[in-house]
Amino acid sequence: MAEADETGEITNATRQNDLEFGTLPNILTSLRVIMIPAIIWLLMQKTNLTDIIAGFTFAAAGVTDYFDGYFARKYKTESVFGKLMDPLADKFLVVSSLCMLQELGRIPALLVITLICREMAITGLRALASSEGLIIGASQSAKWKTATQMVAIPWLMAREGLWGIPLFQMGQVLIYVSLAISLWSAKDYVVDFFVAIREKRKKKREAKREARKLRREKLKTSKA
Repeated sequence: MAEADETGEITNATRQNDLEFGTLPNILTSLRVIMIPAIIWLLMQKTNLTDIIAGFTFAAAGVTDYFDGYFARKYKTESVFGKLMDPLADKFLVVSSLCMLQELGRIPALLVITLICREMAITGLRALASSEGLIIGASQSAKWKTATQMVAIPWLMAREGLWGIPLFQMGQVLIYVSLAISLWSAKDYVVDFFVAIREKRKKKREAKREARKLRREKLKTSKA
């Protein structure tokens, strides 16, 4: 009885933690969202100083993305809010920044449209996979895509460069590298999805055949 009670207490505590908002990872995620309007406002000022500050703010927001996941795993404080908002905060940050950079004429609209459509397509694919009981994790190429974007975007914000370093030109190169990796990783997601679906269908058919075989054997045994 004591063991059962203890287990019950742990389960209840876990559920309580899942619904708790005021954890360090959730605070970091919320901070990342709050930084978005600050970045947009800074870019709208169209001065070299505010561009550089916007780039540093974006970089700081990117750092919070690493640490909120790190602290959630370390202290086992993963929550419903975190699972929802962590990936959304990343997309809000990147998409908002890309749209502002396009508005300022620093990257072409077609590039932004392609990157956003890719994100929407993969999100839809993951939702479809989830409805099929499948989980598609981030591929290695997708992680490289994220890394190149998180470096390219703040460099594109620093139009005049910093300390004589041509950050803007370097960012232009990296954002196209990011585009190429994005399309390649999208291919990986699609292939992985259909491979997983095919494997699931195959196992389902095999399970049905095995069930029919067992039923026939039981029927023969009962007749005998």
